[in-house]
Amino acid sequence: MERAELGRRIYAAAHLTGEFTLRSGVTTDHYFDKYRFEADPVLLDAVAEAMVPLVPAGTEVLAGLEMGGIPVVTALGRHTGLPCAFVRKEAKAYGTCRLAEGAEVAGRRVLVVEDVVTSGGQIVLSTRELRALGADVREALCVIDREQGGAEALKEIDLGLISLLRAADLG
Repeated sequence: MERAELGRRIYAAAHLTGEFTLRSGVTTDHYFDKYRFEADPVLLDAVAEAMVPLVPAGTEVLAGLEMGGIPVVTALGRHTGLPCAFVRKEAKAYGTCRLAEGAEVAGRRVLVVEDVVTSGGQIVLSTRELRALGADVREALCVIDREQGGAEALKEIDLGLISLLRAADLG
């Protein structure tokens, strides 16, 4: 499926109208619910398939960020055959006490995978933690770049942003 059609399908699934209060406290009459496209197995599979050619050569592990990156990385792993790590916002305080569950990241080329990038803040935090664990992280891959400063924030920590779609591609 071509990207323009994929963008239209994502928009149709995830764009809501009504009255919504955003995290900032601002009220709006439209909202983009990213979990709507992630919860549709057919659409998520099409998204993952379209992302495969964007995975940089040499990638050894796909690292999905909690929470929205987890379904995306799982679907992408099915299409690439690459192992996945599931990255928590903070290491759990019990059991394995790990930040990254699943595939080992130390000493491996890791691609951070996220659903939607706005400011890039969580990617920056998670990348720093993954690098502290010994991961070689050079890029992040997202489904949608909202083009609201995320790419610039990642550049500051020497991390490239690869996006399947931009905000302008939706609808």
